[in-house]
Amino acid sequence: MPTTLQRGESPPPDVRPEHIAEAMQRIGGHVRRTPVIATRAGELGLTYGVTLKLELLQYAGSFKTRGAFNRVLSAAAQGGIGSAGVIAASGGNHGAALAFVAGQLGYPAEIFVPSTSPAIKRDRIAGYGARVNVIDGYFDDAQTAAVQRQLASGALAVHPFEHIDIVAGQGTMSMEIDDQVGDYDTLIVATGGGGFIAGQAAWVQDRRRVVSVEPITSCCLHAARLNGAPVQVEVAGVAADSLGTRQLGAVAWSIVRNYVDDAVLVHDDDIRSTQRALWDEFRLVVEPGGAAALAALRSGAYVPEAGERVVVAVCGSNCDPATVTA
Repeated sequence: MPTTLQRGESPPPDVRPEHIAEAMQRIGGHVRRTPVIATRAGELGLTYGVTLKLELLQYAGSFKTRGAFNRVLSAAAQGGIGSAGVIAASGGNHGAALAFVAGQLGYPAEIFVPSTSPAIKRDRIAGYGARVNVIDGYFDDAQTAAVQRQLASGALAVHPFEHIDIVAGQGTMSMEIDDQVGDYDTLIVATGGGGFIAGQAAWVQDRRRVVSVEPITSCCLHAARLNGAPVQVEVAGVAADSLGTRQLGAVAWSIVRNYVDDAVLVHDDDIRSTQRALWDEFRLVVEPGGAAALAALRSGAYVPEAGERVVVAVCGSNCDPATVTA
């Protein structure tokens, strides 16, 4: 029986902890259990220590591999993948993840990438064996082209954030953190279309604070919270290839409206300086979107209370090392 809502109540979130636990059972043998490291006060320009979840060390260089494996394995179990394989649009990371997953599982893959995505990301997708199509513009332009192609090919569409299996797969990262870190207070996560933060929020719910971080130039979650529903935003900036989505996903909104506690914005200069700090102090090559969450702490966009135990997701590594280390 469907749940009857009282006046003023929100419908339940599309993804719940049991979905994430099922995803972990499904993908556990396919993904990396990425490490965490604890920093000391004085490192990374902070007067306090934090825990970094190094999701940039995931297969294909980002958290996206979790969701891609869950979506494809779930569809395959239901007989939903034919000879045309899988298809997606991506700013780069989802495309690389899906190409990797398809290669591991023996399916053909076709990825539509915007021209604003760095060449290194396009090359990585091709390197995993996928067919790459470059479309002028940003992610949403590539998504439009991918939808048209899918209608003709019949391939399984694997959207980067607008599917419960994708979001549930991403949430397995927080499930790992619970096991690795134990008790903590706040999880800070970068947001693009919302699938990543929604997965974390769906797992932790009210047990932790969840903080979204977006570039001030691409901030669809922040705008959705202000508006009370997802709305279109402009997209630009150094992290647009991974965080540049014009509108927050509906699946994500069903979760983040209840379980994301704060949404802060950072400037491109703060993201760039954070990339450099992670290289200088830890020799980590982190792409702009992957450094955004930590940039919120370094810039003061989010200021923890005294004694607040903070975990920060460092979530992507797909960039030209010269843009970080030079």
